[in-house]
Amino acid sequence: MIKLGVNSVLFKGYSFREAAEAIKNAGYDGLEISAIKGMCEHLDLDNWKAQKNEIKSVMEEFNLEMLSTEVASLDEERLMKAFEAGAEIGIPIINIGPGGKSDDEESLKASLEKIAKMSEKASEFGVILCVKAHVGASIYNTPTTLKAIDYIKSDNFGIDMDPSHIYRAGELPEEALHKVIHKVRHIHIRDCKGRGPSPGEPKLQTCGRGDINLFGYFKAMVDAKYDGPVCLEVIGPEQDMVSASIIAAESYGYMNACLKILGAR
Repeated sequence: MIKLGVNSVLFKGYSFREAAEAIKNAGYDGLEISAIKGMCEHLDLDNWKAQKNEIKSVMEEFNLEMLSTEVASLDEERLMKAFEAGAEIGIPIINIGPGGKSDDEESLKASLEKIAKMSEKASEFGVILCVKAHVGASIYNTPTTLKAIDYIKSDNFGIDMDPSHIYRAGELPEEALHKVIHKVRHIHIRDCKGRGPSPGEPKLQTCGRGDINLFGYFKAMVDAKYDGPVCLEVIGPEQDMVSASIIAAESYGYMNACLKILGAR
């Protein structure tokens, strides 16, 4: 069954426990713990051993599944810490961005070589390293995502398919998903107004408030029998607890309704 979660970055102004409680109250199955340096470090990779028991306790208290963590960076030292933390805490998927810049073959090659190397390292810890297409980066659309799939052979490598970045690359995510679904291990999701480059203010990233055909995207998931995590990832200015909770709850209601209509929940 598809598991619905929230990246804790939505609650970056609050403690991990407060974030987890709000995510549980909104109805979610689990969460993605943010380890994004300089933005939100509910998982502090320089201090994860001291956090380990508290994180596990919070997840147990609210009966939430640890679906993933977002590190974002390709920094090798941080990723090795993330792999170790993932193995010890029970975080199965480590999400990153591709780095580099768009439409630059040398940049793409460098990114692919680095991701391939780190995917092999991930295998030593039993975790999966997922990369997503990102506006302005070396991997930014379906063709460059397919190049990554073709180049990186590790079983511990996967795609984190984010429809908002694919949409802002000028594609229709509901049509693009089937081309890469065989390698998709995680899905970041949010809506957006217009083709970007920004996804818009946080409230417009709420599922159902933007221009992306997210019902069609969920249908593509269900048709392909995808059964991995789908985590809401909303970025932008810090939200107060009420605003963040509304975004989370409204998005859950939209996604859960889509899946129920599709007979997948």
